[in-house]
Amino acid sequence: MDFHGKTAIVTGAGSGIGRATALRLAALGASLTAADKNLAAAEETAGLAGKRAVATCTDVSSSADVQKMVAATVEAFGRLDILVNNAGFGFRGTVETISEADWDRLMAVNTKSVFLCSKFALPELVKTSGAIVNVTSYTAQVGIPDRAAYVASKGAIAALTRAMAVDHIGQGVRVNAVAPGTVNSPYFARMLAESDKPEQLRASLDGRAPIGRMAEPEEIAEAIAWLAGSESRFAVGTVLTVDGGTSIWGR
Repeated sequence: MDFHGKTAIVTGAGSGIGRATALRLAALGASLTAADKNLAAAEETAGLAGKRAVATCTDVSSSADVQKMVAATVEAFGRLDILVNNAGFGFRGTVETISEADWDRLMAVNTKSVFLCSKFALPELVKTSGAIVNVTSYTAQVGIPDRAAYVASKGAIAALTRAMAVDHIGQGVRVNAVAPGTVNSPYFARMLAESDKPEQLRASLDGRAPIGRMAEPEEIAEAIAWLAGSESRFAVGTVLTVDGGTSIWGR
């Protein structure tokens, strides 16, 4: 894969899958905007990515912030070829226990952000026959208990990916998504640190997949890079599941 001469925006680039994706695209030659609500984390990613990278402090649920992110990218690099909609978060709860405010905030960050970032990036992506890669989750296919808002948000992203794909392929823009399984990210590191039984929790997380472990962020980043590049030029509306077999395991 070669991204020399290409420019990418990665949201949620301050850590985890976002940082790994930003660094992978940069290593393959792309110029880069590392966007994150945590500016220090975004700047750290940009610093690791090299001279052809900038950082933005972006609330992806804010129309104004997203427009500034796209404008800053075009100002810095003159073009936009790739948008990776990765930003998101989750929390426990069922439809009985989640507050309306918490539901709305999660949907804004996880799902509305894909709409906003794509909406304002598309005029630039049309110019370059670019690509959008959304990050959904294996949970959109199978559901997991006590994560109602998160699962709903990721299911919406998968559906939106397919709708956008058919809407915009005629403009030369490919839209696809990656559906990761459980990933060894800072989020799960915090879970382990806060657990009374971290070894049991780690074994439980590793045991979700028949492969016997969680994914590393870099493994998800590789799939995102493939969907963003010309090697996947016939992939349109694909939701690529990279979950170590979790979603097909009958247990």
